[in-house]
Amino acid sequence: MSKIIDITNKLNFDEKPKLVIKGTEIEVNNDAISFIKTVALFDSEDGVKTSDILSALELLFDEENREKIAKLHLSFADLSTLIRTAKIGRAH
Repeated sequence: MSKIIDITNKLNFDEKPKLVIKGTEIEVNNDAISFIKTVALFDSEDGVKTSDILSALELLFDEENREKIAKLHLSFADLSTLIRTAKIGRAH
C-alpha cells in the first residue's frame, strides 16, 4: 500500500490577500490557475494589449471587487499599478 501524506493543514484555503486604496479593501483572487494565466498575459514579447488588462482584471478580482475598483475612478497609470501589485503580491 502506498504512503498517504495529508498536507491540508499546511495549505491556506481561506485567506486571500487584500490591497487597500483610500480605505477601500480590495480582495485579490490568489488561486494558482488564475495566477498562472495572469503571469502569462504579461509574459508576451508583443507587449501588453488592452484586452490583456481587462483579462487580468477579471482573473485577479471578482465582480464585487471590480465594482469597488470602478468606483475609485483610477487613472490608467494607477490601474496598472493596482494590477502589477496584485500580480506580484500573489507570488509571495
